[in-house]
Formats: sequence, structure tokens, C-alpha cells
Amino acid sequence: MEILNIEIKARCRNLNEIQTLLLESGADFKGTDHQIDTYFKVNHGRLKLREGTIERSLIFYNRENSADPKASKVILLNNPDSSMKKLLTAALGVQVVVDKTREIYFIENVKFHLDNVKNLGYFVEIEAIDKDGTIGREVLQRQCESYMKKFRIQPSDLLPDSYSDMLVGLTE
Repeated sequence: MEILNIEIKARCRNLNEIQTLLLESGADFKGTDHQIDTYFKVNHGRLKLREGTIERSLIFYNRENSADPKASKVILLNNPDSSMKKLLTAALGVQVVVDKTREIYFIENVKFHLDNVKNLGYFVEIEAIDKDGTIGREVLQRQCESYMKKFRIQPSDLLPDSYSDMLVGLTE
């Protein structure tokens, strides 16, 4: 299944305020998930295996490294077989592993992550999601920007890179 997202990632300087705003807005809290994302070496895009108690997926995506709200084309396989990690590790090799605790919320088609990433800190992600092509890029963009304002996310808080890129940068 290919999905279009418009998304941002930002440093989270007001975690409690964002949690309160989400709940006051009627967000559906899915729970807190401990996730291990194993990123594999690929020639383009990013390929990761997510192992969590709420979310378990093999995810391939292409996205610009831009701090602004950006489009991401995602191909997703939910609940992959437990042997998938061994197969991908043998075939491609591991680039980096991201260990995080993630609070997951939804308001309609918009997904919110409040992440505590080992060795990196606290972050907020906003993903406006179009699973079937019925919403459109412009609406997704407006949704993402609206929640950025609501959460008082400043341009200086926005991050262009994935957690995997940031962790690789720490080891270089």
C-alpha cells in the first residue's frame, strides 16, 4: 500500500502542553509504544523494520531532508514475519538502530507522535496522512501547518533529518 504523508519533525520543548492540547482536542490516544527501528543499507530512500507492541511494520519511504512540512511517499507492510529482520540484515546490512518510546495519537487522518529517542531527546511529529488519494496534498499541508501553530512549534524547532540520520551523525 502506497501512502502520501505531509509531515514535520520538531524538537519538543513543551511536551505536557502538547499532550494537554491533544486530549482537549479529542485526540484518540492509542498508547505508548517502545519501538526499535532497524534501518537497513539501501541505495535510495529509507528502509526500516519497526518492532513495537502497538506498531510492527516494514516501511520504505522517500522524503526530502527539509525542515519545512514535506511530502513522503510510503510503502508499508504491516506485521511482517519475525524472520524478516534476519533476512534483511543478511541481504542488506544494518545502517543504524533507533530506540524510542512513542506516544501515539490520532485526530481524524492526522497522526501525532511524542517521542523520547535514546541519545537524542524529545520530539514531536505531525503526519497528515492520505491513505487512498481522496484528501490531497494541499489539504494535508494545511492540516500539518495548522497543528504546528496550535502546538506553537517554531521554525527553529523543525528538523530536516530522520532519527536515523541524526544518530549516524553522532557516530561520525
